Amino acid sequence: MKHAAFLALAGALALAACGDTADETATDPNADMTVNDTANTGMTPPAGQAAVPASPQEFVDMAAASDMFEIESAKLAQEMGSSQAVKDFAAMMIEDHTTSSDNLKSAAAEVEPALTVAPKLTAGQQAQLDELRQAGDRFDAVYKQQQVAAHEQALALLLGYADSGGPEPLTAFAGETAAVVEGHLDHARGLSAS
Repeated sequence: MKHAAFLALAGALALAACGDTADETATDPNADMTVNDTANTGMTPPAGQAAVPASPQEFVDMAAASDMFEIESAKLAQEMGSSQAVKDFAAMMIEDHTTSSDNLKSAAAEVEPALTVAPKLTAGQQAQLDELRQAGDRFDAVYKQQQVAAHEQALALLLGYADSGGPEPLTAFAGETAAVVEGHLDHARGLSAS
């Protein structure tokens, strides 16, 4: 039963991790972090996309902020997006990241001592939302670019944290959810942007 709970929460963490990155012009708050060896997973994070949090709480904070960013940017996409593909992707992000937020709270509670989940956007995420609000007829292209970058960063985060030696519930999440995030990355790359 505990393994099933980890699997259920694994999908949530993958979704939670998506979105903790800034576009090319914004400062990357994780630039000073490194990715651990990923030989055990068979997956390689994208070059230049490294993120290993310094503590379990930092990992939870990053995941919570990512959920919040994904939900907020998806709400903008549903309102301002032009293509149906972007709007459909955004609807999926809202649904999945709302669920992952709830599941992240459960996962953080399994760590001893329990970790707190208090979503707060990073400065880079806030800048991305501002960029989306001002994108005008370029909205779909900007949203797609941000989503690809966010999912690349999420994949690097998960692969790095899976090998970090952190608390088992969180490293299990990270290891089991890398493939889910990679699927989201493929979907984001395939979005047609008008």
